[in-house]
Amino acid sequence: MLSLRFTSAALVMALAACFITLPASAGAPTGGKAPDFVLANAGGELVSLKDFRGQPLVVHFWASWCPYCKKVQPGLQALADKHAGSGLVLIGISFREDEGTQPQAVLVTRGHSFMTLVEGDEVAEMYGVRGTPTTVFIDAKGTVVGATHTSDPADPILERLAQQLLQAGE
Repeated sequence: MLSLRFTSAALVMALAACFITLPASAGAPTGGKAPDFVLANAGGELVSLKDFRGQPLVVHFWASWCPYCKKVQPGLQALADKHAGSGLVLIGISFREDEGTQPQAVLVTRGHSFMTLVEGDEVAEMYGVRGTPTTVFIDAKGTVVGATHTSDPADPILERLAQQLLQAGE
């Protein structure tokens, strides 16, 4: 009986690890074109995926109430800062927010400088996002290189996917 419990626990842990670290491929399949979108930023200006063509792009789907998003965001900001000279851009898309929430202000109070777009529920659905955080990596040609659900700011998959973006642009 003990070995059955151990086996079950090991299986659950292995599946959880896969969910957290393997690239997602739902609505935005790896190797496929990223679905276009137009959303407003905190100032009400419209921003489109097309605005980032020619640049490697990291799109972080998040919510201000999500503790896992808060945990991974310093790692994403560090990644963006590290590769800014290579043209890598990080944006957020906030969704499933309570009315009156100011996601950009939340990021600023956390010490982050990346722009977030708001009311991104439909875009999250287009990208097959099922939960927070989900981070999608899109190369300069608009192709989805991969995605992750990691909340670990030091997870090597973040750097690995960023490198794939940068190499795709060469």
